[in-house]
Amino acid sequence: MSKKKESSNVIRLAHGAGGVLQEELIQFITKNIPYKNVNNGIGVEELDDGATIPLSNYDKEIVITADGHTVYPLFFPGGDLGKLSVCGTVNDLIMMGAEPLALTSMIIIEEGFLFETLEKIVNSMNSIAKKANIAIIAGDTKVMPRGTLNEIIIATTGIGIKDKKIKILDNRLKAGDKIIITGSIGDHGTALMASREGLNISTDLKSDISLLLEIHNVIKYEINNNFIHAMKDPTRGGIAAALNDWAVKSYVSIWIDEERIPLKKQVTAICDMLGLDPYNIASEGRALIAVDPEHSKKVLEKIKSTEIGKDAEIIGEVKLDNPKRVFLKTIVGGTRFIDMPLGEPIPRIC
Repeated sequence: MSKKKESSNVIRLAHGAGGVLQEELIQFITKNIPYKNVNNGIGVEELDDGATIPLSNYDKEIVITADGHTVYPLFFPGGDLGKLSVCGTVNDLIMMGAEPLALTSMIIIEEGFLFETLEKIVNSMNSIAKKANIAIIAGDTKVMPRGTLNEIIIATTGIGIKDKKIKILDNRLKAGDKIIITGSIGDHGTALMASREGLNISTDLKSDISLLLEIHNVIKYEINNNFIHAMKDPTRGGIAAALNDWAVKSYVSIWIDEERIPLKKQVTAICDMLGLDPYNIASEGRALIAVDPEHSKKVLEKIKSTEIGKDAEIIGEVKLDNPKRVFLKTIVGGTRFIDMPLGEPIPRIC
């Protein structure tokens, strides 16, 4: 068997990295699932941040999301595996317009892992769950033989609830919608990469990892009245993957202004040093929000009134021409495509 043919028959690291290859892997896994939703709710086929189970004879629906966390190193500037596992899951519920209620947690540990390190991770999980006012109600723990797992991974399920009338989905962008980013991009992936052994990069940059509850709470009126059409946290694949996902699913084009995108100097410098594109780098405490144009300035004001959203900006808008593409209006006056990345360039960032 040739190397080329062999490589097409195996799972590569990039298949879990939030880009084109991950979409192929997800399609492979899900194509033969017999029942893909419950009560005609959002399910596997929509490939959104979560799924919904509409409750018969009630005006509510349950929102469920699942997430696996394999970050390396386990402790990084601004966060750790425990904090990431709660923030990432809660934020996915929020991106569906849901009120987070509870989590389940599955912890898989390599033989030889230190109880002292496990305690730090679990304490971090508990602290963030308390801050989010959500319960950890069930879970499972497994231990793998030494050498069959790299230290520890955590898989979580998030459970929330929302009104059926709230429709915040990847396929609901409309012409004229304004695109808001709630803060600087790429902080998480870049800070994590800089902290890895062997790179010797000196920086004060920290991960942006945080709960998006504060932002959710100040824009509830707009959420409840469907002035917000879509929300997405740009994790694996960064804003490039998130925006392309929106453009394809909503059959629109998205036009982004380079001058308006919040980007820290440290992120630019590290990306330049490592040959990375900051638009492809993960954030873990940011949200992209597509808002009805008449309400966009008000939404922006509310987000900027929060500590986590003080650097928020309107970075672009939605159009009907040239659908399924994302365009960047550059600082020098040109225009270029922002393509869907093949995969997250930094492995094990979430």
